[in-house]
Amino acid sequence: MIDLGKRSVVGINVSAIDYEAAVAKIISAGQRRQSMSVTALAVHGVMTGVSDANHKYRLNQFDLVCPDGQPVRWALNHLHGCELPDRVYGPELTLRLCQAAAECNVPIFLFGATTEMLDQFADRLCEKYPGLVIAGRQASRFRTLTPDERDELAESINASGAGLCFVGLGCPRQEVFTYEMRDRLSMPLVAVGAAFAFHAGMLEQAPPWMQRNGLEWFFRLTREPGRLWKRYSTTNPAFATLAILQKLGLYSARTDTGTAPEDEVLFG
Repeated sequence: MIDLGKRSVVGINVSAIDYEAAVAKIISAGQRRQSMSVTALAVHGVMTGVSDANHKYRLNQFDLVCPDGQPVRWALNHLHGCELPDRVYGPELTLRLCQAAAECNVPIFLFGATTEMLDQFADRLCEKYPGLVIAGRQASRFRTLTPDERDELAESINASGAGLCFVGLGCPRQEVFTYEMRDRLSMPLVAVGAAFAFHAGMLEQAPPWMQRNGLEWFFRLTREPGRLWKRYSTTNPAFATLAILQKLGLYSARTDTGTAPEDEVLFG
């Protein structure tokens, strides 16, 4: 079990942690019905914080930021000597948490995506983990909420009896949602990105060898070139450049330079 605390990766505090420690921390909080904000960031997720002072502040308030992408893990190892043997990939973390939740009798709540995707995801989870209790599910409205709608959603999730809430709204909306809802929900919120779509069988995952070698971005680019070409052509080189400059001492990578958002986004 590895948990070395947080380390700055180009100005974002990333947790130097492995699957075992991450699952233990999250499930423990779920059993105690303790609020907790969790995400798993790849390069794009990290860079959303680098390019936006408000979002940098949000990410650096998270309780746990897992190194989802191989380049993020490599950065932790090369910049801070963490020697992490593997990343903590959001879709895999999701399955491990569901297995632990089934074993420890921690009901879960699913929030985000579409009703169809949630239904398929829930069916597959229950088939894979027979003891898993899904206390509730709520599809995204794909718009901003009123304060009353936000409060009703929080009340519904809390009243469900869940001890863990998975959030699948896509990056960075799911991190914004998790940041804003953390203190309204008495359970961990875990932003898991494409895990809903992957495990519902609605989005294809990269082959394991591509995942191990940090090429998942290329696989996804070949599937969605129109949507993703700009993201990967700008964020990947920018991340690599900043990480090299940080290693050389030419980029401070301070984590205290974000700006607290004045208003809530209320996306749900």
